[in-house]
Amino acid sequence: MSRKLLIRRYFITGLLIWVPLGITLWVLDLLVSTMDQTLRLLPQQWQTESWLGMHVPGLGVVLTLLIVFATGVLAANFIGQRLVKFWESVLARIPVVNSIYTGVKQVSDTLFSPGGQAFRKALLVQWPGPGMWTIAFLTGTPGGEVVRHLKGDYVSIYVPTTPNPTSGYFVMVPRDAVVELDMSVDEALKYIISMGVALPDDSGRRSGPVAPPSAKPPRAVNQ
Repeated sequence: MSRKLLIRRYFITGLLIWVPLGITLWVLDLLVSTMDQTLRLLPQQWQTESWLGMHVPGLGVVLTLLIVFATGVLAANFIGQRLVKFWESVLARIPVVNSIYTGVKQVSDTLFSPGGQAFRKALLVQWPGPGMWTIAFLTGTPGGEVVRHLKGDYVSIYVPTTPNPTSGYFVMVPRDAVVELDMSVDEALKYIISMGVALPDDSGRRSGPVAPPSAKPPRAVNQ
């Protein structure tokens, strides 16, 4: 191997080590500095600058976690639930705020609710056209007015973009047009984020079409 190729190889190897580490540290610093702003909610005499003479980094993180935990404890009892409903009824009377709050709450309830499951299964689907396959996630089945206009058995799926899976496309497709994967949602997300570089375990495989429940397939999609 020539010296030029060797230097290039070492340089790329160094990038592969430092780039993920640097981005991780940057994200952590951003989170800590953002949550540190919670200290500004305290009275001036309670802030660390007043009684310690210096700012204590990370103290806002502890305060944020305590506030979130205390809010959860409060909202878990009867009185707290009544207060939350009252607060939501107040927001519902504000036109613009109501639209934003309702949309964000629906998404957060789906993602973070203990009884919910945003992505139920990893699927293989032809996207964006025939002969081209990508990974998608089962989110449920169509409902409401939409069902009356769909002929047949359909499922709702989310097709994420790469390398940012937080953006993507919501699509309703026939059940027999998707293939259930023997792959966990976490493995599928890693595969998508890495743009196919981080291969899933050997357990990941195509398991055949996701047929209707009545057909009793080997791995049918359970709602």
